[in-house]
Amino acid sequence: MSIQWMTKKQQKTFKIKVVTMDTEMELNCEINWKGKDLFELVCRTLGLKETWFFGLQFTSDGMDTWLKLEKKVLQQEIPKEDPIKFRFLAKFYPENVSEELVQDITQHLFFLQVKKQILDEEIHCSPEASVLLASYAVQAKYGDYNPNIHKPGFLSQDELLPKRVLQQYQMTSEMWQDKITAWYAEHRGIARDEAEMNYLKIAQDLDMYGMNYFPISQAKNDADILLGVNAKGIHIYSRENKISPLKSFKWDEIKNISYNEKKLKITPIDKKHDAFKFYSSEHKVNKLILHLCIGNHDLFLTKRKVDSIEIQQMKNQAKEEKARKKMEHQRLAMEKQLREEAEREKEELERRLFQLEDEARQANEALLRSNEAAELMAEKAQIAEEEAKLLARNAVEARQEMQHLERAVMKSKEEMRQMEQKMRDADRVTVKLINETERRAKEVEVLEQELQKARENKQRKQSLLDLGTAVLPVISKRSLLETSEGFSDSKLLRQDPPEADFKRLSLEIEKERLDYIQKSMQLEKQLTELKLEIQTLKKEDRTPSVLSLWNGTFSPQNKPNRNGSNWMLADEQVFRGSGNTSPLYPVSTVRSCPDPDRRYYSTPSQPVHTMMFSNSLGRRTERSARQVGPYELDVIYI
Repeated sequence: MSIQWMTKKQQKTFKIKVVTMDTEMELNCEINWKGKDLFELVCRTLGLKETWFFGLQFTSDGMDTWLKLEKKVLQQEIPKEDPIKFRFLAKFYPENVSEELVQDITQHLFFLQVKKQILDEEIHCSPEASVLLASYAVQAKYGDYNPNIHKPGFLSQDELLPKRVLQQYQMTSEMWQDKITAWYAEHRGIARDEAEMNYLKIAQDLDMYGMNYFPISQAKNDADILLGVNAKGIHIYSRENKISPLKSFKWDEIKNISYNEKKLKITPIDKKHDAFKFYSSEHKVNKLILHLCIGNHDLFLTKRKVDSIEIQQMKNQAKEEKARKKMEHQRLAMEKQLREEAEREKEELERRLFQLEDEARQANEALLRSNEAAELMAEKAQIAEEEAKLLARNAVEARQEMQHLERAVMKSKEEMRQMEQKMRDADRVTVKLINETERRAKEVEVLEQELQKARENKQRKQSLLDLGTAVLPVISKRSLLETSEGFSDSKLLRQDPPEADFKRLSLEIEKERLDYIQKSMQLEKQLTELKLEIQTLKKEDRTPSVLSLWNGTFSPQNKPNRNGSNWMLADEQVFRGSGNTSPLYPVSTVRSCPDPDRRYYSTPSQPVHTMMFSNSLGRRTERSARQVGPYELDVIYI
């Protein structure tokens, strides 16, 4: 139901809805209440005592209007709605917020209103100042910065900067949040009321702070300039620039302000300056301008007077409250610091406890490992003791074996001496045979030369006979026969001696050849027997010597060297036969051996002049021998 149709019989109260900067409340207003009664009810509900800064605002015909305190509420041009909506806002702004604002609620309401005006760009603010103001706003809302709680992106839902500032730079929202968080982290320890006061201290120095703008003109029906009213005075601006005024009138320089319908007049105290006259668009605007000018001028005069007892009491109470809050804040800060230190100590103790537990665990593991090592060492000691006993038994057995081997070595030495004697005899026989072979070879060469000469003489005689037969004259058969017979007899007489000698020489050579073959076969038989005897001694001598057994040098009979040739121990040297060639090939060439304690000899591909012999103790004897190669003709190869 519309308020216009209500009567006293129908209803004595009506509902209103008051919206502040941080809350909303619904109140019942009596029909006969004036604006002052409703305003005082709202202030009592909020607990606000500094009422002279605020007022109730409503919108009428698209224009923001303040509720008049001396006039009844229903007699004013309030909107016809149920409930009737009012906005509780700051109407007049203080020049110095730190001195004029006493109550925390007053300070908080101013902080919220100025913050909204900056974000809505009703108050111009530079980007640097906007970031700083945003950091104080975050401090007032979230308290001290804690990196464990305030993770990156926690400001994404908050409106902190004007859109003009966000569009002015090519920066993302995350980058702006990082800049604000960096400033916010430096405000640690600042309480909420202190952060709000710091915010207002910065905002009050802005050019458009607390300014109310109205379009005016110096001629009728022409709005080309703006009139600004704030706590410092009246200012004239151009429409393009709301920051730098074209003309200013401070409150202490103004004598009187008057209006007549749409015309307003500002009379300065200084008579040298002319009065400033201007026109507004409507009569309501003139009343609003006059009302704001009177209110700001009264506050200006009040601030320069002695405070009333009520205000002094309020300031004292506020001072005591601030001192109490400061002490409480300090106490809380101290408790917080002590709690943080206790938490750090607790974390340090927990870390130390974990470290000690880790060290204890490692020590236990080390103890277990040491116990296991001790048990292992005991087992090894027992095994070593058993090995020592076994080695002692092996040592006794080795001594017995060594004594046995020493006796075998003595016997082997005697046998070696006998074998060396036989080898020396064989060497002498071999040398004698070689000499005899050389002598026979020379005789054969001489006989070959004589046989060649005899063959040549026979050929010459045969050629002479053929020549005589061709030149003799034809004679009688008898004389020819006689002559032939006589010649033949003489030829036979001349031819018989050379043929007889040749046959004789051939027989002698054959006889000597047969003798030589017989002797060679006998010598070969003797050498074969000697070889068998040496091999027999060698097999017996294969038992390791005492010295090699003591040093542990047991090795195979034949060891391959790096070049792939066969190695033979010097103690195991033998003579080897090869097919139809000489049955006696000495092992002569000494090769290098990987083991420096033992000497190895390899069988050469060709016989050489030096023959090496060695006994079981490694002593070598060197004997001279001449190479026996294959001869031409029918000489036997050795």
